[in-house]
Amino acid sequence: MGDKDSDTFKSAVEGVRVLNQDKVFPSANQPKPVPKQTRRDEKDVIDNLLSDGYGDFETETGEELVHFRSGVQKSVLRKLRRGEYTVAAELDLHGHTVDQARSALLNFLSNARRSRHTCVRVIHGKGLGSPGKKPVLKQKVLHWLRQRDEVLALCSARPVDGGTGAAYVLLKKR
Repeated sequence: MGDKDSDTFKSAVEGVRVLNQDKVFPSANQPKPVPKQTRRDEKDVIDNLLSDGYGDFETETGEELVHFRSGVQKSVLRKLRRGEYTVAAELDLHGHTVDQARSALLNFLSNARRSRHTCVRVIHGKGLGSPGKKPVLKQKVLHWLRQRDEVLALCSARPVDGGTGAAYVLLKKR
């Protein structure tokens, strides 16, 4: 800095007084806090969103699943049953326990909505590996999906896509 610059600086700060302060500012590179309790609470809510309790019903291995909300046109259901909608994502629940399947289904639906998918496939199986050769997850998946507001319609898949061991699920657009 030359003499002229030094004089200019001194004249600019003339009359300025030093402020005493005892605040310590955190460094900018500290990690953000992790809301562990919030995450636990949200997981509890999600786990409890789908009940198992009411309306349990038997579904035979060969029965076709069909459900649609009022207001859904029959032509939309017909297209869904024919497999005319592009399946954007798929969830295979083979080998899952009921609790694992519920959690996986909720996460899958949440991700599908976030990704703006309108048609997905859920493979629940036919129960051939279950005790008594009866489907366990099939009736649960139908029950859970019927409780979800974002599900407009669902039906068993075409034989080439899993038949009565899978379901096409039509979701609301965001």
